[in-house]
Amino acid sequence: MAGTRRIPLRKCVGCGEMKPKKELIRVLRTEENEIVLDTTGKKNGRGAYICNSKDCFAKAVKSKGLERSFKQAIPAKVYERLEKEMSEIEAR
Repeated sequence: MAGTRRIPLRKCVGCGEMKPKKELIRVLRTEENEIVLDTTGKKNGRGAYICNSKDCFAKAVKSKGLERSFKQAIPAKVYERLEKEMSEIEAR
């Protein structure tokens, strides 16, 4: 009896929707408290997930979703860098 394989779901910190993990981008806080995008989804650190859209990113910034997930304040420079990296990934 081979059952169907369960797809891992994660919640977007922008829109709050539950989506398959592979459709989302992982934002990571490393041990050095650096905030980076993890496109592989395998790096060590605390992760939060966000949809690959500028709308969800804007919602996450406005609602401070990433700050809540990481339990720390995030400087504006980091948000700008993340937005630039996300637009590069979106362009692919």
